[in-house]
Amino acid sequence: MKKILFTFLFAAMFLVIAGCSDKSSTGDSSKDDKGKEETKEIIIGVDDKFAPMGFRDDKNNLVGFDIDMATAAAEHMGAAAKFQPIDWKTKETELSSGRIDLIWNGYTITEERKEKVLFTKPYLDNNQVVVTLAGSDIETFEDLAGKTVGLQALSSAGPALENHPINEKVKNVTEFADNVLALTDLKTGRLDAVIIDEVVIDYYMTTEKDVFKKLEGSLAVEEYGIGVKKGNEELLESLQNALDQMNEDGTSAEISKEWFGEDKVLR
Repeated sequence: MKKILFTFLFAAMFLVIAGCSDKSSTGDSSKDDKGKEETKEIIIGVDDKFAPMGFRDDKNNLVGFDIDMATAAAEHMGAAAKFQPIDWKTKETELSSGRIDLIWNGYTITEERKEKVLFTKPYLDNNQVVVTLAGSDIETFEDLAGKTVGLQALSSAGPALENHPINEKVKNVTEFADNVLALTDLKTGRLDAVIIDEVVIDYYMTTEKDVFKKLEGSLAVEEYGIGVKKGNEELLESLQNALDQMNEDGTSAEISKEWFGEDKVLR
């Protein structure tokens, strides 16, 4: 009788322990093993060579307009932003695979990209422009005929050039992993011009004075948005609410004035 009772008690204790274990593994993931609240992390994929949106400063810290915006948005969501530098060519793959939660770094909204990701409302205007060296004899888009042009691979600079009439007259188009490499080849004379985001070249023209010349006009008018994985409408709604709150409480305007000297954020 004692043996049967002991066996019964042992089995009951096992079930209680197992039940507690199951509850812990499937319960509130916002608490650690000591019962303390944990801050949810939002992993944000960035191109860390895309000044002034996201780039490394002289101390190798990740800084920029989008970095500050994402940090503030995460705080408004009760979360913490974790930035993950990625190969910009594989940004949508990184998102769809779940390795990142957001694409947020001067990410142009296009119809093609809308088929792959969800977008927030636009938050910043941009143009695809042509930049040459300050002493270049290239003055207009037509002067690109017979020239070698560079741009960032799988960025919106490619379609901007392809959809412009001058594309048929350009001699060669060289693609680069990032804009820094393209501008480096421009300065060394291996390129005649670079197709680039206006917000990016405006930054470099202030930090490297009298080096570059921006041609008048735009190859394409664009808007930046934040990319969210298809099917994750909950995150999209939460993020958009945070951005709307930042517009209302002045956070977005303050960040914009710090990086651009004016409030450029779209409402």
